[in-house]
Parts: sequence; C-alpha cells; structure tokens
Amino acid sequence: MASSLRHLSTSAAAPHSFHRLSLARPPPLRSRLTRVYALSSNDIRVGSNIEVDGAPWKVLEFLHVKPGKGAAFVRTKMRNYITGNTVDKTFRAGSTIPEASISKETKQFTYKDGSQFVFMDLTSFEETRLNESDVGDRQKWLKEGMDCNLLYWNGRIIDFDLPITVRLTVTDTDPGQGDSAQGGTKPATVETGAVVTVPSFVNVGDDILIDSRTGQYMNRA
Repeated sequence: MASSLRHLSTSAAAPHSFHRLSLARPPPLRSRLTRVYALSSNDIRVGSNIEVDGAPWKVLEFLHVKPGKGAAFVRTKMRNYITGNTVDKTFRAGSTIPEASISKETKQFTYKDGSQFVFMDLTSFEETRLNESDVGDRQKWLKEGMDCNLLYWNGRIIDFDLPITVRLTVTDTDPGQGDSAQGGTKPATVETGAVVTVPSFVNVGDDILIDSRTGQYMNRA
C-alpha cells in the first residue's frame, strides 16, 4: 500500500491515523509473545509472506533457477506491505528466511465517514477506520455490507483484502442489445461509481459479478 496504516486518535490533531472503538466488550488480547517461524527459500511460493530487513513482504512472483555453473537461487518479485514498494530480490537456494506472522480478521464495511472507511467486527461491534489513501483504488469495488479481511502484523493493520468476486448493480449504461453473449462491449457505471466494460446485452438494474483484482466483468449475477 502507498502508505502505512496507523491508529486514528479522536483528536483533530491526527486526522490521518486509524482508531478502534469497542462498543460492546474489549477485543481479545493478542499474544504478547512474538513467535518467529522460518521457511526455506525453496518453499517460496506466490503469496508467501516473509520478513526482510524487519518488514513484511508478500511474494508476487518467483522462479527457481539452477544455472549450469554456480549455486542455485530463487529469484522473486515482492511487495512491501508497509510502503507498497515492489522490488526484485534473489535468495540463495536452501537459505532460511523468516516468515512474516500475518493474521486476518473479517470485518464488514459499514459506511464511509468523510474520508474514512468504517469497518465493524460483527461479534464485538468494534469499529476500525481506514483512510481513503490507504484504501486506494479498491474503493471502486467496496460497498456497504461487504465482508473484507483486514491483515495484521505485529499488532497493526498493514493491508486489507476485498472479496475476489464482488456483486454490483449497473446504474448507467446504454440500452442493451439482445440477450446474447455474442456482440460487442460498452462501458457501464455501477453503484460504487466505477466504470466497467460489459457485454452489450447488459442493462441498467442488472447485477453483475466483477473480479476485484482486475476490475473485469465476469458474468451477470
């Protein structure tokens, strides 16, 4: 993500951090013991979470290379959860890498308050607020009542995941042409304000399924 996620205080002096409000009961205490797990570079896969230079990274791509001469190695492309930066990094084959201890908690997006997105734990009714800059382009697919996974590392939120498939209603598009998958495409605006390329037969009022990772139309719901 482009910026780190921080705790919001209730004072006006810190408008860009994030705040948790417990309305029913205090959230369960997280473990005070830090357990460090390690994995071999040979076990790296897409989606692996590792710690490098004291920061959590997600592996986006990997390739095991065994040259004709010299030692084997693993070439990776990784994204820093804190800064959002993407880098290429090489590890010696068989080397040990600390695994980032990242946990997920499901929260429901309930409403937007100014520039903040409010998520609620439906068990404890605890609220978590994320800044607009932290949500980024994913707000195009985020609607009230949607369950998302918030990612935690060392007691702080570092990212959140949308459902891979989101269901949204078309609010504006040209009239549909028939009811066949054959034919052209056209732009359509959905209820969140995002514009999606859809088949020509889609009409206003149709619910459609969108891949939140790519923004591509999948099917009518």
